[in-house]
Amino acid sequence: MGKRKQVSANARKENNKTLYFAKLNNVPTSPRKMRYVVDMVRGMEVNRALGVLQFSNKEASRRVEKLLRSAIANWEAKNERRADDGELFVSRVFVDEAVTLKRLRPAPQGRGYRIRKRSNHVTLYVDTLNSSVKN
Repeated sequence: MGKRKQVSANARKENNKTLYFAKLNNVPTSPRKMRYVVDMVRGMEVNRALGVLQFSNKEASRRVEKLLRSAIANWEAKNERRADDGELFVSRVFVDEAVTLKRLRPAPQGRGYRIRKRSNHVTLYVDTLNSSVKN
């Protein structure tokens, strides 16, 4: 790695130390279905978001709920204190497409129809209202 890239990588690592996030990779759900669930909680206060996810009928909401709890725990570990009510909120959350498994389904007259089993990556950031106002 060159010196310029190394300096840039170190700067990026320092910036990540002040960010509080959790990632979930290779979730076997289509990105479209996951984005529907993620859009429900984007920008919400974390306790309210946990309630919304807990009572949602979507299968993807269980995974996002567990991811949100992990992000809250990461925030608490980095700050060495418990999160107060109304302090944390979901600042950013996005879903990226992951590997697609390609399968064939038998079809009439010796043909095969392609089946695409999609998966995704979810990244969820939590932050306090105070620190987001400063930025």
